[in-house]
Amino acid sequence: MINLPPCNNDTPIIKIEDLNKWYGEFHVLKEINLSVCPGERLVICGPSGSGKSTLIRCINHLEEHQSGRIVVDGIELTDNMKDIEQVRTEVGMVFQNFNLFPHLSILDNLTLGPIYTRKTPKKEAEATAMHYLEKVHIAEQAHKFPGQLSGGQQQRVAIARSLCMEPKMILFDEPTSALDPEMVKEVLDVMIRLAESGMTMLVVSHEMGFARNVAHRVIFMDAGEILEVAPPQEFFDHPRHKRTRDFLDQILD
Repeated sequence: MINLPPCNNDTPIIKIEDLNKWYGEFHVLKEINLSVCPGERLVICGPSGSGKSTLIRCINHLEEHQSGRIVVDGIELTDNMKDIEQVRTEVGMVFQNFNLFPHLSILDNLTLGPIYTRKTPKKEAEATAMHYLEKVHIAEQAHKFPGQLSGGQQQRVAIARSLCMEPKMILFDEPTSALDPEMVKEVLDVMIRLAESGMTMLVVSHEMGFARNVAHRVIFMDAGEILEVAPPQEFFDHPRHKRTRDFLDQILD
């Protein structure tokens, strides 16, 4: 399953160079350098407060960086709102807490972005929404409201909503951490099928089974730095950094 076309530094879909971010005096991201190939799947792990979520939120400018460069699909993220909006149309985002509009039906949640951002005709947007609801095995819930669904169902809706924008990549910010254990598998199964389709994915997660079986590379962060990047077998069987070994000893117990 871990097959990826060759990618060199001239063709990454995401390129991050010397990225730094502060919250006041707190240096949350320190000299981050990372390139992501089209179709690549990365899992980012690390202790709480290590900068994982902040990093992926910088990729679609939900967080603003203070120095360094982020280039997404050939567009450098600066304070140019037109460029930011263009990047956001190509970068899907799945949050920990679903972020569905509770007063809208599932179908309306999925069609809102395509209709107002991509100017897709309503009938076409609804057909696309039903297609992706079927893909995540939840089409029968289309006319219900988010509060009528389980957490696992709502997260599958959130994934389908991202897919309705036909993004080139999707960022996942701890997509299973707010779910009851029995709901985690249904969301991971959807993510595995999405990975198999060739979608570029950056996943902040502590689901180490998913990382081992699906990721091309696993990234370990601590205190705002990337300390280790390796293919899954190497990452889990032969971690190089002591901090990585300590983290894995805790999380894999």
